[in-house]
Amino acid sequence: MEVKPTYLGTMLSLATVAFGLLAAGAWNKFIADLVGRFLKHGSGLWVELLYAVVVTLLAVLIIGHLNKLAQKDIGPKI
Repeated sequence: MEVKPTYLGTMLSLATVAFGLLAAGAWNKFIADLVGRFLKHGSGLWVELLYAVVVTLLAVLIIGHLNKLAQKDIGPKI
């Protein structure tokens, strides 16, 4: 029985996302605690806000960079 390349690509994408979520969960508490060390104790809401902003900016930068790389590879070849 032959496995179609589309199926393999989909399974690879799903596995990549699953392991990415596991890695994100593993780093979540560490990064939140690290950010919390630089702010006053008891400012939990501000720590969470700062952490969310930093992680969001980092995600946007990385995804934007990956998108540019993908467009280079997909773009027209002369």
